[in-house]
Amino acid sequence: QLQLVESGGGLVQPGGSLTLSCQTSEFTLDYWAIGWFRQAPGKEREGISCISSIGGSTNYADSVKGRFTVSRDDAKNTAYLQMNSLKPEDTAVYYCAGKISGRTCALSRAWYDYWGRGTQVTVSS
Repeated sequence: QLQLVESGGGLVQPGGSLTLSCQTSEFTLDYWAIGWFRQAPGKEREGISCISSIGGSTNYADSVKGRFTVSRDDAKNTAYLQMNSLKPEDTAVYYCAGKISGRTCALSRAWYDYWGRGTQVTVSS
């Protein structure tokens, strides 16, 4: 069973940046697509970005396109979400999720098999 651990959340001012990490120690991430999701209070969990295993294809929700960048370093068994130009509406718990896959990834919650426990991101002055 894949265990994913998110880190890097915190409090940041509007316009600031944070980089989240999603790491596993038990298995190599080589064959896993990784998705990033977030859930704000009172809202459903939404998919915001993902990266495939083969080829590193990426996908972004419109709400983060141009501000967030997803990447992976399989040698470190870690995926990243670089978040720039943060806005108060980006405040949420951020989760990563994994699924064994090839050249695709998805922004759908139902597509993924394993989830991390999340890390809080708060954007406030």
